[in-house]
Amino acid sequence: MSQTEISMMKPSLVPLATLIGRELRGEKVEKPFVKYGQAALAKKGEDYFLIKPDCQRIPGNPSTSFSVFAIFDGHNGISAAIFAKENLLDNVLSAIPQGISREEWLQALPRALVAGFVKTDIEFQQKGETSGTTVTFVVIDGWTVTVASVGDSRCILDTQGGVVSLLTVDHRLEENVEERERVTASGGEVGRLNVFGGNEVGPLRCWPGGLCLSRSIGDTDVGEFIVPIPHVKQVKLSNAGGRLIIASDGIWDALSSDMAAKSCRGLPAELAAKLVVKEALRSRGLKDDTTCLVVDIIPSDQPVLPPTPRKRQNMLSSLLFGKKSQNPVNKAKLSAVGVVEELFEEGSAMLAERLGKDFPLDASSGIFRCAVCQVDQPPADGLSVNSGPFFSPASKPWEGPFLCTTCRKKKDAMEGKRASRPTIIS
Repeated sequence: MSQTEISMMKPSLVPLATLIGRELRGEKVEKPFVKYGQAALAKKGEDYFLIKPDCQRIPGNPSTSFSVFAIFDGHNGISAAIFAKENLLDNVLSAIPQGISREEWLQALPRALVAGFVKTDIEFQQKGETSGTTVTFVVIDGWTVTVASVGDSRCILDTQGGVVSLLTVDHRLEENVEERERVTASGGEVGRLNVFGGNEVGPLRCWPGGLCLSRSIGDTDVGEFIVPIPHVKQVKLSNAGGRLIIASDGIWDALSSDMAAKSCRGLPAELAAKLVVKEALRSRGLKDDTTCLVVDIIPSDQPVLPPTPRKRQNMLSSLLFGKKSQNPVNKAKLSAVGVVEELFEEGSAMLAERLGKDFPLDASSGIFRCAVCQVDQPPADGLSVNSGPFFSPASKPWEGPFLCTTCRKKKDAMEGKRASRPTIIS
């Protein structure tokens, strides 16, 4: 079957409003249970995790509850991982308008995640510390799952159809050609570590700094071309539910997505997390911090996610949909038949593409709110829609929402639009 034929067979994406409308018009299914388990083994002690199953969109209203699960894999110290754990959720929520419906809240969430990640990075860098952290951040509201990630921690979805879906993209320079090109275009240099005699060893790294990742929070000493802008994917599960496995690279360096999913099917989440860590340890030994969260999203009438039947999948049930990744390792295998509906996916590192152009601005008040840091200030103190370049005459005009001076500087630095670039170490 040709790629064209497969593309024609893919179902069109269903708007979020349509999906929620179906529930309200009689296809409503009770809100699922969310059950979870956690397990970890420490080698360096730089992995941290966040579990908040009792968040509320409207404080004091349990019917607006949602859950947050996240893993922060620190490097060069623990400060960035701890800071992100303590501040990222609040920064994301502050970027979502108040008083909106659930549908509008879910639609605003991907953009708020971008703003929250960038704000957290700016705030941490102002502390003057040099550590960094990967982040995999998962928000579950009913049957809708939204995942934002930077770095090489990973979140997979295992569904009743037997298809394992990758909901994140690894930002490793070794495996991601698109990210290598972006880093070099922004002023970094990509290469392996040179040792005595001119031999190159190890994975591809960016210089200065020698980091193997192209996206993270922190890493002030590496360069602004290492960006905190996350890949974001939002999907809606069927009422059969599914299992999320969120883990640091200590798991994924030892196990494939399929191996991790199969190692714990049919088991309660708490035991499943322990078995995934045990399987990774058996396969590779304890060479890195290994942290795993298993989250089951299950119908309210089921005490545990039932085991997935092992059967051969036909062509239609294994179709791919959504944006095709430039990195073949990161192709998401999401079933096209009644398992998940893809609502949103975007991985661009360009802030203009991620924030959009339709932020509400109240020009009559004379005060504008920065779309990233959420600070109110007069437009004269920053930059508003369609104003000219900030650093370089070669820069394209900014057509996005209002940014304060600090956040505009951050945006231009991430895109390599600075007056002078750092000295590159070969």
